[in-house]
Amino acid sequence: MKDHEILERVSRGDEAALDYLYKKYYKMMTRIVLNNSGTEDEAKDVFQDALLVFWQKAISGNLVLTSKISTFIYSICLNLWRKELDRKSRNSGEMVEASVFQDHERQEKIKIINDCIDQLGETCRKILTYHYFDGLSMQDIAEKLDFANTDTAKTKKYKCKKKLDMMIKRNYTSSDFLD
Repeated sequence: MKDHEILERVSRGDEAALDYLYKKYYKMMTRIVLNNSGTEDEAKDVFQDALLVFWQKAISGNLVLTSKISTFIYSICLNLWRKELDRKSRNSGEMVEASVFQDHERQEKIKIINDCIDQLGETCRKILTYHYFDGLSMQDIAEKLDFANTDTAKTKKYKCKKKLDMMIKRNYTSSDFLD
């Protein structure tokens, strides 16, 4: 099944589509917890909670996917497990080793941003990638994209960044984005 079919079926209350997601992504999603100081039972709980969040958002009609379903569920799992680690840390007074977890979190943020940038269109994708990922100056960007001048490049970058910000805010909550 393709993601748009799954989302449509889940939003209509089709539990078979949810079962499909469970079977398809179980190992990948539970690995997040298992690789970050968690047990098999905790991994199952986190994944089931993440699917419940996905289910509720889909049924409400407020879910507009701008990335793959797997990416969306992955970010929910990461966030839920991070909250659980924080809770454990507070309750036990111990510091939980989080470097691997933080790397996963950082990679997921980058993936979400890249997925959104890809949806903005070719010009915005190039401008934002050149500026934020490649570190090019506005002068270099203007030359590469054959803009009239640096001011044109700056204006376009500003508008593209605004569109990206709006897309992320519209499609992700701060908990989804793991702020």
